[in-house]
Amino acid sequence: MNQDSYSSDQPTGQDPLVLLKTLQLLWTKQELGKLKEEIRRGFARLEDPLAGLLAMLESSSDWKGKGHSLGYCITTELQLWIKAHPAVPQAAILSIKLKLQPDQDVEKMCTPLLLQDKTNLVEEYVAEYPELQRKLLQTLDTWCEPSFDIRDITRPYQGLSKYKPEKFNRRMLSKLVFRLLERFNVDSALCPNVINQRHLRTLNYLFYKRFVEKTMTEENWADHIQSTVGENRWLQGHLVQSLLRHCDARGAARWAQHCRVPPEMLPQAVAEELQKLHIQDRVEEVTKADNYEASKKKDYYQLPIPRENIHFLQTWEETRQCWEKVLQPGQVVGVDMEWKPSFGMVGKPRVALLQLALKDEVFLLDLPRLLEQAEAEGEKEKLPHFIQMLYSDAAITKLGYGMSGDLGSLAATCSALKDTEKQMQGVVDLLAVDKQLQWGKDSRKVDGLSPEHSHEERGVRQPEKGLSLLVQHVLGKPLDKTEQLSNWEKRPLREEQILYAASDAYCLLEIYERLCKDPESFSLGSDLTDSLVGKQSKKPRAKKQLNKQEAPSPSGQECQGPRMGPSHPPAPISPQEFSVVCDNMLQGLGRYLRCLGVDVRLLDNEDDHRKAAEIARQEGRVILTSGLPYHTLRSQVGEGRCFSVNCSEKAKEQALQVLKHFNVQVSLGDIFSRCQVCNCNKYLKVSRESMKQLVESSRQASGENSAGCLGSQSCSATEPVCDTAQPGCTPHSERAEGMEQCGAAPVLAGDTVLQVTAIPPGVLDRAELTDFYCCTCCGKVFWEGSHFGHIVSQFQDVLVASRDTQGIYELS
Repeated sequence: MNQDSYSSDQPTGQDPLVLLKTLQLLWTKQELGKLKEEIRRGFARLEDPLAGLLAMLESSSDWKGKGHSLGYCITTELQLWIKAHPAVPQAAILSIKLKLQPDQDVEKMCTPLLLQDKTNLVEEYVAEYPELQRKLLQTLDTWCEPSFDIRDITRPYQGLSKYKPEKFNRRMLSKLVFRLLERFNVDSALCPNVINQRHLRTLNYLFYKRFVEKTMTEENWADHIQSTVGENRWLQGHLVQSLLRHCDARGAARWAQHCRVPPEMLPQAVAEELQKLHIQDRVEEVTKADNYEASKKKDYYQLPIPRENIHFLQTWEETRQCWEKVLQPGQVVGVDMEWKPSFGMVGKPRVALLQLALKDEVFLLDLPRLLEQAEAEGEKEKLPHFIQMLYSDAAITKLGYGMSGDLGSLAATCSALKDTEKQMQGVVDLLAVDKQLQWGKDSRKVDGLSPEHSHEERGVRQPEKGLSLLVQHVLGKPLDKTEQLSNWEKRPLREEQILYAASDAYCLLEIYERLCKDPESFSLGSDLTDSLVGKQSKKPRAKKQLNKQEAPSPSGQECQGPRMGPSHPPAPISPQEFSVVCDNMLQGLGRYLRCLGVDVRLLDNEDDHRKAAEIARQEGRVILTSGLPYHTLRSQVGEGRCFSVNCSEKAKEQALQVLKHFNVQVSLGDIFSRCQVCNCNKYLKVSRESMKQLVESSRQASGENSAGCLGSQSCSATEPVCDTAQPGCTPHSERAEGMEQCGAAPVLAGDTVLQVTAIPPGVLDRAELTDFYCCTCCGKVFWEGSHFGHIVSQFQDVLVASRDTQGIYELS
């Protein structure tokens, strides 16, 4: 084929309808020879042959006909024209539109398109024809054979318009082959040359990781070498050559034995060394490996939980117990996945291990085994269902690093999970957070650890990157990534793999907690949590001035937890103006604040964290919580409605932290101004003589041995809420009015039964007592105690200048 054949028949812009009239006239005269010649010549002159063809066929009344019709004659001659002009892109486009591909030579049609860098048109040309796909792939693979001279393909087309030979090379062809294999789901065995070249690149990469970078363990390296080379003699030959380049004869012999290279393929020197290997060599390797394992503990991140808390799950019953723990409102879960390295092979890798880390446990799910079991039981949707529940639950915070890639592999593993990324809520991708962090010039040096720090067996350690570098920055030591390129599909997993997989997921919890607790240390602003949970805000939003309906915080300031960034001190307020709801892990703090006069709601032990958010929204309270639940709760309420304290501190230190943050100033008059049982701040003041009469009347009615009457409220008279004296707060007290005697106990106007029978007789005989104070909500009775000095000293850190000498009252 010469240059002229590709430069002739240049289009001139002829009107297709004028051409049609000429053809119709020749058809009417039955001058078929001239008709065919005019069709071919006419198409060559059209600016757009496809548009011209369609215009002619639409204007021809018999274009749908077969056999003896002008339309059929036009399309027949067009096919002949296409075969004679395969290098013209319009020919391929016309073939696709008219579905003429099965009658054409795929190599002749596609070669000129590839030389013009029109690979998208090539893909479209074979898209609907599996047989053509296979023929094209076989042709491309032939061109990738090492001994094939690719110039034999390009030489005949050198005069081609828009010819781009620089883009026509084995690398481009190899990429195209893999794209077509994946797109059309064709068996890769059809392309042995391309696959071998990819395996050879993998082989070179593995040698670099093991012998140059020295970041891959012996076991992982040998597994991958064996998997890559297999029984392929050509690859085995390259393996031997690489061994000789990187090892001496003895080292090459040791690896040849480990990788099962046939002895007949080894050079004589290596074969002789292979015969001399002794057991002692293996003993030395084990000793070195043990020494290396010991050194790792000193230099790398270590799991803070015991080994028995790492669970490898292969049965559905085990997995069900796992999900019962994971799918809890307020839970924070570190999520990671592992798969067998594909080294650039076709398609997304399939997940072999799904790791879920909680505060005290890590679960490693054998995903292929579990999916296989579920399908065998006819319930293949149950595991995907639980995974979707986890990712779509906004009340559960999911932590990951590069979550989009993980979810892509998850979808490739199970088609039922393909929409997981669109449905997910409450996720935190620490990769996005990592990009926000501002590390200094010496960021690779943490706690004396630098890239130059190395071990003799490992060689010069490469600079940490990715999650390992983030762990080093935040937690002080990097992750050990030597197991990253393991064969995660091989069972059973080695102990090193199990520990690596657990660490990869658990470290996310520790990073998240550290960043949220002290963002200033990492150059993060006070809006850290907003940037962590949910979608990332593209524009920094201005802080809103919260009105009374929006912000329960009496100070009008954001409640973001300790050290969450600089802010102006809020205006001072009294405890009576401050209302909170305490998480069930902070009941001690709640009781302490109630002693100071703060309006406190306490969650019960069985309540989940979400109830705190409901109460905060309904009653305009600030949530007091601690640790990981803080970040989940904060995402469920508005700004200024959640505050985190250190749960490892005592209630007194926690209270000081809260009071300081909100600038709550406590006076002596606030101490015990609220009932410690029910939180009410209204008391009924009863004189000692009146109280004597009430007690005597009640005991006569119910018997001398009565233990006291419990009111209609849900508070118990004997509940041990505080072991200090209880003061009645005079400003909130009232004289006894409207009190009635109902049976054995006096009842207030609001049907509150006073617990008068719980007062010991000796107390009523104390002449120095003048008044008693009764809670108008639960009926609890308080009186002046003898612990005034002790109480003042207990609360001296929170008391302000006021020296009010208000009465102190003892719990009955």
